[in-house]
Amino acid sequence: MKNHLKRIATPRTWVIDRKAETFITRPKPGAHSLYFGMSLGVILRDNLNLVSTMSEAKKVLNRKNILVDGQRKKDHRHLVGLFDVITIVDTKKSYRVLLDDKGRLVIQEINEKESSLKPCKIVGKTMLPKGKLQYNLYDGKNIISDQKANVGDTFVLSLPKLEVKEVLPLKEGNFVFLTKGKHGGNSGILKEIRGTEATYTTHKKDIETTKSYLFVLGEKESKITLYSK
Repeated sequence: MKNHLKRIATPRTWVIDRKAETFITRPKPGAHSLYFGMSLGVILRDNLNLVSTMSEAKKVLNRKNILVDGQRKKDHRHLVGLFDVITIVDTKKSYRVLLDDKGRLVIQEINEKESSLKPCKIVGKTMLPKGKLQYNLYDGKNIISDQKANVGDTFVLSLPKLEVKEVLPLKEGNFVFLTKGKHGGNSGILKEIRGTEATYTTHKKDIETTKSYLFVLGEKESKITLYSK
């Protein structure tokens, strides 16, 4: 794995000035893919504008409490991805990584109550000894829970304890968010599932997409605040 990354080669989801300099900080391998995540230092400098250089970002991370999903992070190359919550303890401000209506990663400020919640899509299940179920989540987390859920459903977790507060099933009538495809960043009400395909309704229009792109965020409306200009 190379430690450098050319700006011109960054994923299209990154909102950066690709011609400002040649290189940008490559995040360390983590729970998210490069498509859905950026390094913590880049977010502090280029998205939140809390620092002006990467050297300043390193000093801030070493001196101050910067939390990601409730856990303190000191590495400027830590990979922060979709729906992760960043909290600046000193300013008491929290932000969530989202997708805008063009499928690009954006950082949006959220309130204190919402900063303690995180939706996590279930991507797999593993049977453990004594009949216990381990749920494998989209961001690399593994949760052992007595909750009954299927792959494709969403756990609403409390941060930082990672307790399951609610299960949002992938079913018709629930609120879904699109993570990929030409409609990435869009959202609506799930209308129908047909095998690997699905249809959702937004602004009174029916749109077809791939079932795997769907991320359930609520029943009639989203449990979290989505991107707004």
